[in-house]
Amino acid sequence: MPDADRNMIRWTFRQAVTDAHWTDADARRFVHSTVADLRAAYGRYPGDPAIRELVTELLGTSPRFARLWAEHDVEERRPIVKRVPHPDLGSLEFECRVLLVPETEQRLIVYVPAPDSPTQAVFRRLAERVGT
Repeated sequence: MPDADRNMIRWTFRQAVTDAHWTDADARRFVHSTVADLRAAYGRYPGDPAIRELVTELLGTSPRFARLWAEHDVEERRPIVKRVPHPDLGSLEFECRVLLVPETEQRLIVYVPAPDSPTQAVFRRLAERVGT
């Protein structure tokens, strides 16, 4: 499955339990909302074999996914704040948006710093350094 590695949900549930996706509160909320969004898609497209196969696979391979799936939470993806610690730049904060490509039902995840935020200022300084 060449596209399997590009599937964010599959990738997330392959991560080790000690990975930040499971230890960081913001990341746990993101993972929870990802499963709830998958459940919304599952209900919206009940006959879709790709969604059904993904859910079946994850139920069989990931106890963490199975626990979240059993909660029966359904939610459409909303923007969330994602904090990323960077060894040189410090703590960076992004709004995480998920954009739907309607023709393909694929989703593009975009991380955007808030306007006039400290994170945006860090990236502006970096751009100035590269531009000189």
